[in-house]
Amino acid sequence: MDELSTAEFEALRATIRERGTLRPVLAVATLGGWAALSLWLGTGAGLPAATLVPLVVLYGGFEAVAALHLGVERVGRYLQVAYERSAHRGPRALWETTAMAFGRVRGGVIVDPLFSVAFLSAVVLNLLPAVGATVQEIVAIAAAHALVAMRVLRVRHYAARQREVELARFTELVAPRRSPLGEGDRQQ
Repeated sequence: MDELSTAEFEALRATIRERGTLRPVLAVATLGGWAALSLWLGTGAGLPAATLVPLVVLYGGFEAVAALHLGVERVGRYLQVAYERSAHRGPRALWETTAMAFGRVRGGVIVDPLFSVAFLSAVVLNLLPAVGATVQEIVAIAAAHALVAMRVLRVRHYAARQREVELARFTELVAPRRSPLGEGDRQQ
């Protein structure tokens, strides 16, 4: 394996490590910021529509967490196909293949990498200050909250299938470029 491939492998593993560390920090910071903003807005005699401000914070934070998670998974599938399944020698930790094969352990704890339950709970709690609003305000506020909740659920649904979908796609894209005869990394 050439130096460029080794550098690519190391950089992509570092990307996974850094984004994997940042994701929970960002989720906690977002939820903390949302809570502080909600308390601040809730202590004043604010308008029910003011619930939309913390909702935007929740939405933005969720999108950032989702982008980090989905990106890490995508990099992992690339590494799995380009390095772990490759005929090339070099860095081949086999972590991605092993982790995917390991799957979920029966009776084990399920981790929510998107923090979707926490974000959905915050979206529901964020509706509380709107109690007592007019019907028109409640409809508009509830609709905005429903859109955010649907986005969280949609991303969660995609993330549950992402590994298989993207593994197949990377196999189509990368595997033909990797020559088992060792004739070069970029053969078409």
